[in-house]
Amino acid sequence: MKDILLVDGYNMIGAWPKLSDMKEKDFELARDCLVEMMAEYQAFTGFKVYVVFDAHMVEGIGKTYHNFRVDVIYTRKNETADERIEKLVHQLKRIDTRIHVATSDFTEQSLIFGSGALRKSARELLIEIESTEKGIDKEVQNTRKQQRSTNLQLKDEILEIFEKWRRER
Repeated sequence: MKDILLVDGYNMIGAWPKLSDMKEKDFELARDCLVEMMAEYQAFTGFKVYVVFDAHMVEGIGKTYHNFRVDVIYTRKNETADERIEKLVHQLKRIDTRIHVATSDFTEQSLIFGSGALRKSARELLIEIESTEKGIDKEVQNTRKQQRSTNLQLKDEILEIFEKWRRER
């Protein structure tokens, strides 16, 4: 079963404390940070993630691009993120696909649930994101422990140099 997560971008930015504070200083940075977080979530969970932003917050005529393998969608002029998400639910809905929609907009949650998608509040997604970050940290620590399973005692600075060389290959 394939899982897809559709995210109402500005809804998450407004609901998550870290991003809400960030948007007051740099709105674009808050958007980029959300996309990065969703990319980590996608990589860890295997969900295909789409982040949808309303066009009224940005100039332009609707645009889709890939950032960190996440599909980022800006709606067309006079089209809301909710409307685009509803269209995506209908386009992506298949018998072998589960669609999850992350929004705290109650009306949108009701419409989405009626369309057969699963709803997820901003708070629920934030909890999952935090859990994902902990899982990633744990995997990184385990990988580092496995890499240090040598009989030679090397300083951390030397290990970092070797790791940098290894990654450049």
